Amino acid sequence: MAKDVIIACDFASSEATMAFLDKFNDCARKPFLKIGMELYYAAGPQIVRDIKARGHKIFLDLKLHDIPNTVRKAMTVLSSLDVDMTNVHAAGTVDMMKAALEGLTRPDGTRPLLIAVTQLTSTSEDRMRNELLIDASINDCIVKYAQNAKEAGLDGVVCSPLEAGMVKEACGSSFSTITPGIRFADAAKDDQVRITTPEKAREIGSDYIVVGRPVTAAEDPVAAYLRCCKEFLGE
Repeated sequence: MAKDVIIACDFASSEATMAFLDKFNDCARKPFLKIGMELYYAAGPQIVRDIKARGHKIFLDLKLHDIPNTVRKAMTVLSSLDVDMTNVHAAGTVDMMKAALEGLTRPDGTRPLLIAVTQLTSTSEDRMRNELLIDASINDCIVKYAQNAKEAGLDGVVCSPLEAGMVKEACGSSFSTITPGIRFADAAKDDQVRITTPEKAREIGSDYIVVGRPVTAAEDPVAAYLRCCKEFLGE
């Protein structure tokens, strides 16, 4: 199964994004990139096309969550952008995830990878119980959401690296785990709760790690990215 480090390009403009990517012009690896809501809403679909033209793989992280018909139609639009991975919220139900898969699949049968968000890495069990009124444990909730995603035909889930092992156990080794919440051992946690290091994520069973501020805010982003690759991929 493919494994990779994905850089979260959480910038507010296409100019800032391209200036960041220019730093990697001489890098031996061409990073896999995540385009999230901030950048996509600021720069629109053209930013996806521009980054694809540079030869990068793209994870379009928009976390769709709506009625099945709306999600199906939205995914049909996103499929035309030729991204490599995109996602929905697993809380949208099995029917919504099935609709997303239908919309994402092109007439020739090809499609990007489709994954589902289980619980955001900023969510704690206390917040689930007190704010969302979810009485199940966070681990039970994440495993059930992952099982729902597999039932719907999705390729994997976004979960914290701390849950990657239990997702694999429940859904099989071929079911992908994409894990944000990655920090170097000597870095600040920022606003995330369920986090770990690149090396530990590899040991636990993550297939892809998503790294934002530890790379984008680093004094030397290329060095920080290559450090991630070394710790997670063993390169």
